[in-house]
Amino acid sequence: RQASGKVLASISKAIPTLFGGSADLSESNNTYLHGEGDFPQGRNLHFGVREHAMGTILNGMAYHGGIIPYGGTFLVFSDYMRPSIRMASLSRLQVVYVFTHDSIGLGEDGPTHQPVEQLSSLRLIPNLWVLRPADPNEVSVAWHIALKRKDGPTAIILTRQKVPVIDRQKYPSHWSALKGAYMISDTEGTPDVTVFASGSEVYPSLMAKEILEKEGIKVRVVNVFSFEVFEHQPKEYKDHILAPEVKKRVAVEAGRGLLWHRFVGMDGLLITLEEFGRSAPGDVLMDYFGFSPEKIARRIKEWL
Repeated sequence: RQASGKVLASISKAIPTLFGGSADLSESNNTYLHGEGDFPQGRNLHFGVREHAMGTILNGMAYHGGIIPYGGTFLVFSDYMRPSIRMASLSRLQVVYVFTHDSIGLGEDGPTHQPVEQLSSLRLIPNLWVLRPADPNEVSVAWHIALKRKDGPTAIILTRQKVPVIDRQKYPSHWSALKGAYMISDTEGTPDVTVFASGSEVYPSLMAKEILEKEGIKVRVVNVFSFEVFEHQPKEYKDHILAPEVKKRVAVEAGRGLLWHRFVGMDGLLITLEEFGRSAPGDVLMDYFGFSPEKIARRIKEWL
């Protein structure tokens, strides 16, 4: 979310038609454009604690034309604005949603604020593109896609907690995310297992790969930045990423896992979240629910 705030501050200088705000969470969502003033004189809108109203206002702004509207709130509160998100998708409106605090990693706010089913729920809406960056550099790719896309809304899904910057000297460029999913780390020969992960779970999956390969298990890791963008790729590319010759497949995401069968098949392993969270520090919860590198590696090894 901090990276998103920096990207937004930068691009807003080049795109004066970018208008938006937050449902009373601008400091948490990092959606406030400092130095730009408040509406009606400025570009910052204060929607109040009313997510559905924010969504409908964004739709109205998009219908009017001439501007690119954006709005932010916590991912769990996207439920309140679902009808307006659905209408934006149906009407093919260019609206950008900034949904932060995207998992149990948000920590002590507890299960009332921790999204579990929301990612899957948003991915089910036709014509809504859901983007979940794996590190700060991929956040810039998410904004690039959202601003270039003119035929529907885009949801950018961000963490509350800081995530490591992935070393792009060692791993592929963050611009690889433009294809929706890409092999962020491969192995020699045919892998024993392919791990599909998204967002904040990509880095621990890369670390789990290192643990497993020290034990002689060959692992490929695929970063699934966006289901929807991936589905728009040519069949040849999708076949290359899904690699049907690799039978052992794992999905890693701190949310409900039902939609991941698209990637891992009915016999794949889901390291996902199938219950509500708890109130504790974010790193404690990620370990408790099995999303630390060590626990991801252990689950995969036991399954194999």
